[in-house]
Amino acid sequence: MLRYISFDIVFQEIPGEVTLAVSLTGCPNRCKGCHSPHLQEDTGETVDETVLAGWLAKYGSAITCVCFMGGDAEPREVCRLAGFVRRQKGGNIKTGWYSGKDALPAGVSLTNFDYIKLGAYVERLGGLNAPTTNQRFYRIEDGKMTDDTGKFQK
Repeated sequence: MLRYISFDIVFQEIPGEVTLAVSLTGCPNRCKGCHSPHLQEDTGETVDETVLAGWLAKYGSAITCVCFMGGDAEPREVCRLAGFVRRQKGGNIKTGWYSGKDALPAGVSLTNFDYIKLGAYVERLGGLNAPTTNQRFYRIEDGKMTDDTGKFQK
């Protein structure tokens, strides 16, 4: 069961998208220097199809994407819920996932995502906006991952 602590409409997590970013809790990664250590706790409300449908009904005309921020403890559930989002609103809402894993977990289908960020946060290497980052941001098209990390770097 996935839980979330907060959500917000953001403009920088997914370039070119107005994104409903859902902050999932229970992160198992424990990255040194994590900017959101409160997401390591197993707290918050359950996020499921009912919750997502409510958000889409309320914010669906204002957003172009839903991005799951975290969820590495239950990657298949993130994938399943992303598939649910993709089937809503005539398939016009894109989906993203920010994972702290270095590789796509087994059982996660690219067909449920338009964007995926992979990579643990390594403090000395910086985040996506640092040219030295180990993290990678991918655009998914036709089942292929294209590295778009450069869109975060000025």
